[in-house]
Amino acid sequence: MALEQIKAQISLLLEGMINQPEDEREIHEQLREKLNELRAMGMPLPADLVALEKRLDDGLYAGGN
Repeated sequence: MALEQIKAQISLLLEGMINQPEDEREIHEQLREKLNELRAMGMPLPADLVALEKRLDDGLYAGGN
């Protein structure tokens, strides 16, 4: 998948987190998949998205989910 497509999908996922917070767990998994696609392509990950991924991980595990 092209880099621009992945970036666009990540943008849509972030909008989904704002507009549909009840789906946070599903959106988090989708975000993780997109970041893993970038990693697999050897692309550098934006620091803000890496930080977001960590915060989401911390929040999910802290909540006992």
